[in-house]
Amino acid sequence: MPAATAVVTQEPFAVEFGRPATLVLPLARGAGLELTMPLLAGEAREMLFAPVARGPLVEGLQLFISGELLLGCASEPVIDGRTLAQQAHELYRRVLTAVRGHHLYRIWNYVPRINALVDGFENYRAFCQGRSLAFEAEAGAGFPRVLPAASGVGTADHCLSLVFVAGAVTPHHCENPAQVPAYLYPLEHGPRAPSFSRATVVSLPQRSLTFISGTAAIKGHQSVAPGDLAGQLECTLDNLRLISQAAGLGEALGARRNLQRHFKVYLRHADGLKTVQERLQRSLFQPGDRVTYLQADICRAELVVEIEATLIG
Repeated sequence: MPAATAVVTQEPFAVEFGRPATLVLPLARGAGLELTMPLLAGEAREMLFAPVARGPLVEGLQLFISGELLLGCASEPVIDGRTLAQQAHELYRRVLTAVRGHHLYRIWNYVPRINALVDGFENYRAFCQGRSLAFEAEAGAGFPRVLPAASGVGTADHCLSLVFVAGAVTPHHCENPAQVPAYLYPLEHGPRAPSFSRATVVSLPQRSLTFISGTAAIKGHQSVAPGDLAGQLECTLDNLRLISQAAGLGEALGARRNLQRHFKVYLRHADGLKTVQERLQRSLFQPGDRVTYLQADICRAELVVEIEATLIG
């Protein structure tokens, strides 16, 4: 693990939503990322890791250390949508260089105008192309074996941003038996498949971490109930149940265990907030859960809701 040069004791590593601009926090203000993504309800600040120590600057990325974990974040403007694939490739090349000697556990991706078409090519597919090629260049043809949990949602600004978590302990990556692994999607979903696993489980000496990727209404590799919020929510909950089982948490994401549970719920349309809140309060959330509801475009234009979770034991 890189040696720390300074310790941030007052502030944890945090991601803040609903901010006036997207930027990596200056070191004088703490550690983490601010995003303009609109906050609909719940907590405006997600704080998963504390305390943090400042690590070195590697490949232009500021790194932080929290116990056994290596953390980092980045944000850069995408000036021309035609360059998004190249920019994603270069950003991921830098991340993969910075974490050499470690395993990636989780990456949160924030993609500008994710469903927009530039010269007939969707931004999300361009992002996936660049990301996949970077993983292949670093890890070779067998790179799907090392893919971490991840999410990719849209922002209304022009910044490509990400947050990542890595560590020395070898993780266990999980798949949903009702879904084709994202990295095996057929060409109809783009020239390079999305590069992530459905969940990643990490057993550290003093705690366990389970990262559930952004989960939406997809069975096999096809979207379910296009544009239908209620139908997609039920499918998403079923997928969460299945990946919870695959990750060894039972059917309810460890609801009856002594876990810190953090959720983010992404809604394409803000007017669906009340419906989703009521359903999730009945079927998913329990007292003590930390929940954030955000307005964001989802990786497929027909999808309207996505849910992710981080579970700390």
